[in-house]
Amino acid sequence: MTPIAGRSLRSILFLLALAAIGLTLGGWAIGEIMRLQPCPLCIFQRLLFLLIALLALTGALLPAASRVSGILVAVVAAGGVATAAYQSWLQYQPQAGMDCGFGEPTFIERLVDWFGALWPQMFLATGFCSSKDWVLLGLSLANWSALCFIGFLAAAVLILRRRGD
Repeated sequence: MTPIAGRSLRSILFLLALAAIGLTLGGWAIGEIMRLQPCPLCIFQRLLFLLIALLALTGALLPAASRVSGILVAVVAAGGVATAAYQSWLQYQPQAGMDCGFGEPTFIERLVDWFGALWPQMFLATGFCSSKDWVLLGLSLANWSALCFIGFLAAAVLILRRRGD
C-alpha cells in the first residue's frame, strides 16, 4: 500500500499545492540569503512550481476537475523535469551549449522578463544559467529542482491511477 492510497484525493492535491508553494518560497529564500543571482531558467522553474500549485489547488477545491488537474500537473511537472535537466546540462557542459540571455530572447526569457517587471523581488532574472553557485550534497539547485519535479510527476501519475475517490 502506497502512502497515497490511504489519503483522499483532495488532501493529496492540497498537499501537492503546499509542497509546490513551499519549494517556490524555499528557492527564493535560499537565493536571498545566499545572495544568488537567479537565471531565466531558474525563474521559469519557479513559475512552473507555482503553476503546479495552482493546478493542484484547483483540483483540491473542485473535485470534478481533479482528474484534469492531475493530468495537467503531470504535464507541467514533465516540462519542469525537462527544464531543470537542460539547466543541469548547461551547468555540467557550459562550453557545449548556448547560455540563456544571448541572442534573440526565447519565449521563456520573454515570459520571465514580463514576470520580472511585475514582481522583481520574486521573478527578476539576473544570473547565468550555466552558473552553479550553490551545491548541497553534490547537487546544484537545478539538480534538486529536477528531483522535485520528478516527485510531482510521480505523484500525479499515482493520482491518475487511483480508482474513484
